[in-house]
Amino acid sequence: MEAVQREHEKVWEGCRKAKTIDATQSIIDQLRKARESIASDPASAQITLVKLQAPVKAAFDDMTASLKTTRGGQNNYQKALDKLFRDKPLPSNEIDALSQQSNLINRAVYLHLLREGLFDVASTMQDEASRRATVQRDLQQSNGLDISIEDPIGMDQGLPDGMLDKFQSMHRILDELRLNHNLQPAMEWAQTNSADLQDRGSNLGFELCRLQYARILFEDSQNGFLSMSSMVKAMEYAQSAFQPFQTNYLHEIQELMGAIAFFSNLNQSPYHARLNTTVAWDEVASSFTREFCALLELSADSPLYITSTAGAIALPPLLKLQAIQKQKNASWTSANELPVETPLPSNYQFHSIFVCPVSKEQSTDQNPPMMMPCGHVICQDSLTRLAKGSKFKCPYCPSESSPTQATRIIL
Repeated sequence: MEAVQREHEKVWEGCRKAKTIDATQSIIDQLRKARESIASDPASAQITLVKLQAPVKAAFDDMTASLKTTRGGQNNYQKALDKLFRDKPLPSNEIDALSQQSNLINRAVYLHLLREGLFDVASTMQDEASRRATVQRDLQQSNGLDISIEDPIGMDQGLPDGMLDKFQSMHRILDELRLNHNLQPAMEWAQTNSADLQDRGSNLGFELCRLQYARILFEDSQNGFLSMSSMVKAMEYAQSAFQPFQTNYLHEIQELMGAIAFFSNLNQSPYHARLNTTVAWDEVASSFTREFCALLELSADSPLYITSTAGAIALPPLLKLQAIQKQKNASWTSANELPVETPLPSNYQFHSIFVCPVSKEQSTDQNPPMMMPCGHVICQDSLTRLAKGSKFKCPYCPSESSPTQATRIIL
């Protein structure tokens, strides 16, 4: 990976230092100057054109040399990429759980495009997928088959109506936050959805008001000193805006109001962190995205991005395992679990894993965790072996129970 990084930096540096644009602009300037000279004195056309040949040729030579250097760097970069990411068959190429679920793949791609704000591409994808499904249905009907075609984008699987419009609205609000530092659209959205946000325990509404309060407070500040007019405006805003949040955020509100007492030296006050807006805009934008997607019953991060990244992390040990199995003439026969451990970062782990304290094996759908009346949990296979069809004693306490009293746990 270091070799790829080095080649990437070389290409970037070469493109940055390339003289192609300067050489092109030089040719344009010389041609314009020659045209003006000929227009003012037509008799000098021949001499002007003769004088123009040498500098134009020199500019073209510089352009060609620069392009040659850039192309060489791109070729080296491509070779480094090919060397790192070799074309190898995946170890699970015989197990493709999604081969018959193209609509799920289309749905993941479609939602990813919406999240990224690529609405034209998403609309085109939906139209083409729908058109293809229509052609397949017509073809089957012409052959006398009456087979229903699933929704090609998977929109019939729990997605709310008007997803395109909803994500367009989200991106409009995000653009106002990030580009214009305009909080009003986000605050209006939070006010409209205040009940749902409160049920989720979200602090988005308060964070938006806090940021607006800080913005008003620093509006007319000079050299770190707050102006009296800004403090008055901030106080008036706080009296109305913070009223709904007093129950849950009283301590934070008191600190925000107390910061005004340090108007002459706010940066050295204990409340400076409460009013620090250096990263507040990015944090509020991320929080808004998370809450917006949550109300649509979607994750804040793109599932397509998460699965692709997790797959890229898991591939190297699987490729290594495949090479070892090939040497030992072994095979991977399990379709429900990976043959090697593939540790992922904590933010890529979404499901708890239960390891049976008796058998030391991980639970599966066929061998789920079972909780006994005493509260201890073991896997179903261990429970069956211990019980043998009758009452048994818990391996961790003196309690006795029967297998029918055990309750399956859903993690």
